[in-house]
Amino acid sequence: MKEDQQSISGEGAGGGAHGEAGGRSFLGRRGVLRLAACVGAAATVHVLTADPGDAPVSPAPAEPPPAAGPPRAAAPLKPSAYRLRPMTAYAAPGTRPARPPVRRRPFLRMDAPGRTMVLTFDDGPDPRYTPAILRTLRRHGTRAMFFVCGEMAVDHQDLLREMVDDGHVIGNHSWSHPLMPKLPRSRIRSQMARTSDVVEKAVREAPRWYRAPYGAWNRASFEIGADLGMEPLGWTTDTLDWTEPGSEAIVRRVRAGAGPGVVVLSHDAGGDRSGTVRALRTYLPELLDQGYRITVPQDA
Repeated sequence: MKEDQQSISGEGAGGGAHGEAGGRSFLGRRGVLRLAACVGAAATVHVLTADPGDAPVSPAPAEPPPAAGPPRAAAPLKPSAYRLRPMTAYAAPGTRPARPPVRRRPFLRMDAPGRTMVLTFDDGPDPRYTPAILRTLRRHGTRAMFFVCGEMAVDHQDLLREMVDDGHVIGNHSWSHPLMPKLPRSRIRSQMARTSDVVEKAVREAPRWYRAPYGAWNRASFEIGADLGMEPLGWTTDTLDWTEPGSEAIVRRVRAGAGPGVVVLSHDAGGDRSGTVRALRTYLPELLDQGYRITVPQDA
């Protein structure tokens, strides 16, 4: 396993819905998101470990140090130098990850030594914005996680392959971004399994991580996710880019929320993501200049 592949260890507090709508026009979405923001904020006070019965939970930093400093250039790495071990080649299809334990809460932070952070992008891939995000990450030799929706991924499998070739991790974000707790188990399974099938068909590797739309988790989604070989991942810092606040506001939120172990939530689809693209070009080199290592979790 490469040196910069760290593990996500542990879970946060109860996984209520949270504001990552990404601009989609779902019924009552903004109302759900505003209510859920309070729950999500409370959830971030726990460091990710396994279920309370499995390992101790440590408190997360209350005020992560902000990132600052001028941008810097970094020599891009060749894909072979930093690609994830399970993705070093397109393996034979049909191989599913080992079944992880059924969690009671999603992971919210990275448990790793030093100043490590994880950048995540939801709702894509979108050919209008995802390629620009990939180019910026490639320019700075960093990797990220992309939680894709099946209805987007099925038509843009070339972008899935580009993600894998650059060493990024693809996660499952459902098929059509529904509110999972409102669905029967059969539809939750369909939403998750269909998306995993599309990813596996494109890159010959099924997702090992998933994120519930809106951050709305329930027992069925934890159980079905585990059955499909996936671990649940939430976030620590929400950029609120789904509100389309402009790049400067996004940059401010990342600076304020930066800190060791932080998982940052952004979007590469679901609305006008030009602000997200511009913001990444500003805050990514700043984080690197501050000594942060932008990495991805080690596969379960």
